[in-house]
Amino acid sequence: TSGNTTSDDNTKKVVVYDNLEINIINYELKVKGETIDTPPKELELIYHFASNPNRVYTRDQLLDEVWGFDYYGDSRTVDVHVKRLREKLEGVSDKWSLKTVWGVGYKFETKE
Repeated sequence: TSGNTTSDDNTKKVVVYDNLEINIINYELKVKGETIDTPPKELELIYHFASNPNRVYTRDQLLDEVWGFDYYGDSRTVDVHVKRLREKLEGVSDKWSLKTVWGVGYKFETKE
């Protein structure tokens, strides 16, 4: 297993990057060691991104994979959640960032 996991199976329950820790078991987001109050969907979204670094997701993919097929909102929901996450994570690290891929969607870009 890699250094990014604390679990024995392939599903990482805790994802760790520079100054960032996402724990999907107890729904905790830590930035620079401090727990940040984060709504469940925002946490699921950043967990989803960070579990698949540098992968580009369309808004529709994110709605399906994070919100589920029974979600009837529109893709603006994704934009709003990404915006809120960016506000929480701005300037936290220069080793990763939540990027907009114009005309496509978003990705969690790592520089390591």
